[in-house]
Amino acid sequence: MDVTVAGVLLVLLSPLMAVIALAIVLTSGRPVLFRQLRPGLHGEPFLLCKFRTMRPPAPGEQLWTTDEIRSTRVGRFLRRTSLDELPELFQVVTGRMSLVGPRPLVMDYLPRYSARHARRHEVRPGITGLAQVSGRRSLTLGQRLDLDVEYVENWSLPLDLAILVRTLAEPFRRGEIRGQSLEEIDDVGLLVPMLERVE
Repeated sequence: MDVTVAGVLLVLLSPLMAVIALAIVLTSGRPVLFRQLRPGLHGEPFLLCKFRTMRPPAPGEQLWTTDEIRSTRVGRFLRRTSLDELPELFQVVTGRMSLVGPRPLVMDYLPRYSARHARRHEVRPGITGLAQVSGRRSLTLGQRLDLDVEYVENWSLPLDLAILVRTLAEPFRRGEIRGQSLEEIDDVGLLVPMLERVE
């Protein structure tokens, strides 16, 4: 079902995706896509592609602590509406992702997961998931990972359908708590190695 639905969505949304690509090129140049290796099913790496929403770090800017100031105007809109995720439909068609599942985080997190949180990789990563419709970025990392495991343990087709329906309304909700520090978000110690790397 995932492949069929993703294929239909790619056809229907291709004009919108073309407009987004043009807007990125006109406002911040190339590349249009952000590409990064992410862990997929059983932690196997795959190349994630999404619309680019930030400029590269300028000299002296730290990669992990400057997202807000590096986000472009178009990028902020894309992230708020989740339209930056549309290119991931291609990964659904190729079988590397699902429409619904735990979001694919960075490879650096893999050795730092607890045994319970590592269960999030027992299913394919998704474009949207239970954590994304249960608070988005107002959740701590630990809360998001707990919801990922809850999804794995309780997977069903009705659950997937409910998450997809809730995803449609999510861009219209307030999705982030302003002033939330990295230390407050990272209650499970996943970001520590990255932050130490840039200090």
